[in-house]
Amino acid sequence: MVPTALLGVLVVVVSGAAIGASLWPIKCMRRFEYEHWGFISMVAGLIVAPWAVTLLACPDAVGAYRSVGCGVLLKSNLCSLSWGIANILYMLCFAKIGVSLANGIMAGVSVSVGVTTPMVLKGTGVFQSAAEVFSPAGLTVLGGVAVTLFGVILVSLAGLERERARTQEQRSPARFWGGLAMALSASVLSAGFSFAFVYSQGPILKAMAARGAGDIPANVSVWAAALFAGAVLNVVYPAYLMTKHKSWNLLWHNPGDLALAVTLGLMFFVGTALMGKGMLLLGALGASVGFGVQQTVQLLGSQAVGFFSGEWRGIGGKPVVRMYCAILVFVLAAAIMACGNAINAGN
Repeated sequence: MVPTALLGVLVVVVSGAAIGASLWPIKCMRRFEYEHWGFISMVAGLIVAPWAVTLLACPDAVGAYRSVGCGVLLKSNLCSLSWGIANILYMLCFAKIGVSLANGIMAGVSVSVGVTTPMVLKGTGVFQSAAEVFSPAGLTVLGGVAVTLFGVILVSLAGLERERARTQEQRSPARFWGGLAMALSASVLSAGFSFAFVYSQGPILKAMAARGAGDIPANVSVWAAALFAGAVLNVVYPAYLMTKHKSWNLLWHNPGDLALAVTLGLMFFVGTALMGKGMLLLGALGASVGFGVQQTVQLLGSQAVGFFSGEWRGIGGKPVVRMYCAILVFVLAAAIMACGNAINAGN
């Protein structure tokens, strides 16, 4: 039988792979722009899918939410709103600095914030007993964060060198630095995605279980409620852009792109649900370690998308070497954080 902690690591690894690889459908779309696939994927992945599971599989879900109280739901949705803003910035900076660099920066900085905070401000449920920052387990996890930041430096240098390696016509310093600033801002805010779950799952899971909800539907119900504000923002903004550009008609005139956008949303939904389950399986430090490992694997998936889609075509030498080194550094960081979880479990 697989140990619970190891199973938790495996689940968050699959979660990261699913969300990281979900960027591939974007590369395959022929006519959809951000506003089109952003609208469809968010509607499918963060509104239709989670709420369908919640309302159909959780008995008296509305009553369960009412028993939790407004405070918990408000706190989680403020966190998800910060993620919603970050997600918009994140999608917009793809075109400026590319998938590989954007994901490298965002994963590193987001991990630093998302891993450290739950050890200082304890989460709900099982996360309430997370190790202190300066405990042996906490210091080990922080060591993983430090290694992650080193990986961010390598990724940033690789991106800069890639820009220098391009022809003069391809270069756009202002565009690059603007995208870099956007990615850094989004990185800090994006940790709200994890916090929305960490600071609400305890009371929501308890309320759902009391009414007979199964483990998986109850887990999904946390995300449905906690990410609602961020999901709405990520639906409203693309809708505004389609209205501004008068491009709503593209949605139903491009069934292939529409199917890819739905696929993107469903992959994101599955990855999100797995992330929550994996964090819980990891135990008290799951809020920190689960998020850290998940983000690292998500980065690896997005890097693969960037490489295979041609973002680095024609670029060789130092930029590529640095990017490969950065990937190895991120893997090492994830391993160190997993060791911190093992130390905490052994105490």
